[in-house]
Amino acid sequence: MYAIIATGGKQYKVSEGDIITIEKLGVEAGETVTFDQVIAVSDKELKVGDDVKNATVEASVVKEGRAKKVIVYKYKRKTGYHKKNGHRQPYTQVKIEKINA
Repeated sequence: MYAIIATGGKQYKVSEGDIITIEKLGVEAGETVTFDQVIAVSDKELKVGDDVKNATVEASVVKEGRAKKVIVYKYKRKTGYHKKNGHRQPYTQVKIEKINA
């Protein structure tokens, strides 16, 4: 059984027991999160639309952190312009506990 959920502007295919990394939620480790934006659920057949309007996915937060640094380097030739910048994206790691379809 799997479900497709939407969170943080992205869609994820999840099953029970999966650990996924999503956009930062601002929830402490050990707490429970419920995703109510369920796009599709598949048990033996695929259900979408009105069939999954009441479906939810429960997950527990494993940890929060920041990803590896990504270097952004801007350069324009012949003008002497160059700029170096770094970015670390915050994330939340969750473990999928239950799919309620």
